[in-house]
Amino acid sequence: MTSVTSADGILGRRGLRTGVEWSAPAAAYARAAQLVAEHRARHQEIVRNPHLSAEWARATVRAPQLLAAVQDAIGPAVAVENTFLVVKWPHRAFEIPWHQDGIDARVELDPDRSVSAWLAISDATLDNGCVHAVAGSHHFGYLPFSSEAENGADRGRADQATGFTADTTTALPLRAGTALLMDSRLLHRSGTNTSDGARVGLNVRYVAPGGIRRRDHQSPSPDPVTGTGW
Repeated sequence: MTSVTSADGILGRRGLRTGVEWSAPAAAYARAAQLVAEHRARHQEIVRNPHLSAEWARATVRAPQLLAAVQDAIGPAVAVENTFLVVKWPHRAFEIPWHQDGIDARVELDPDRSVSAWLAISDATLDNGCVHAVAGSHHFGYLPFSSEAENGADRGRADQATGFTADTTTALPLRAGTALLMDSRLLHRSGTNTSDGARVGLNVRYVAPGGIRRRDHQSPSPDPVTGTGW
């Protein structure tokens, strides 16, 4: 990692990077099937911080190729600040509004010392609610937000993120076993799953030492993965 971050941010002009592999597709599909079976009875859509209690999630956030990409962005010392497992059930109205991962009612992340990763555990397609982003929107900086809690997940909905159309947004379908890295300020959303199968993904917020400004001091401490300074 260079010692001086460019004006474009740690992931460049677009504020995102695709094609990061974290698992073989077959292993990801198998994990998705297991998670769908586990949560089908309650149709649970969001599980907060599974990396703290589930061995599969703890191993996933430490996947070597994923971790190498994260370290390339924010340096050798890396911790997990937060994770969300998200299951979008077929034909069930569930949209995630425009938001920026690095700011909510609990914390504000330093965009030079943090990166967000969205991991496709099943295929993420246009039909089942893949991520849509406004490439380059990290240049806006953090926008005013409303704290919104849904199914146990707090997220800072970006109040000024209106008026974007298909011409100004980028759809980011992902194959199971690959990940999307995003600048913590990048505006993104996802729509309802209109397919016949569940869409399963894991969102991870990674930080380097000094990357967190706490708003709520009850917030859990980051979970170190590599390096010192924690």
